[in-house]
Amino acid sequence: MVTEAEGRRRRSPRRAAQPKEQVLAAAMEMIAERGLDRLTMAALGREVGMSSGHLVYYFKTKDELLLQTLQWSEEQLGAERRAALARRTPARERLDALVELYLPHGHRDPHWALWLEVWNRSQSGDDEVRSRQLELELSWHRDLVALLVEGMAQGEFGPVDADRFATRTRALLDGFGTHLVVGLPGVDRELVLGHLRDHFDESLTPGDG
Repeated sequence: MVTEAEGRRRRSPRRAAQPKEQVLAAAMEMIAERGLDRLTMAALGREVGMSSGHLVYYFKTKDELLLQTLQWSEEQLGAERRAALARRTPARERLDALVELYLPHGHRDPHWALWLEVWNRSQSGDDEVRSRQLELELSWHRDLVALLVEGMAQGEFGPVDADRFATRTRALLDGFGTHLVVGLPGVDRELVLGHLRDHFDESLTPGDG
């Protein structure tokens, strides 16, 4: 079953305006519809009506294509995240919304499949490539820290070290997210969301005194 958010991510590519953005959007759409293995320079060129040479001009290598596609996809998801965090709702509701956006929707979620592939390929990459990946992760981290600080200031959350708590929470999300996207038996999204809710209840609920 395709969620509303996933549907938006699948429909949005065709609205891209610039040629390079159209290529990145088409690449993400191909991953969503056909799987990461089917994404090649030749197949993508046929999809967007460009030669492989034209695509190489834009991206040089498939590794660069995948990283830029991930960056483009994160920009779309980042816009959803910022909109969710800007709502005039309790901090805990916005924290739950952030988690909903962060986690994959299930086995072979295209955004997460792309993340795993980029992570894997970065083992042989250079520091500049890893720095670009890190910046994508830190955008989530900064928003999570800001939300924790806001929740504590308003008395909704008990006192925690926001930066350390955000680091541990992202590690928890990444572990559960990997289990979901590879289809680990016995793990489903509702189970994971339950674990995250327990984690927040146990760690962030203000004390009586």
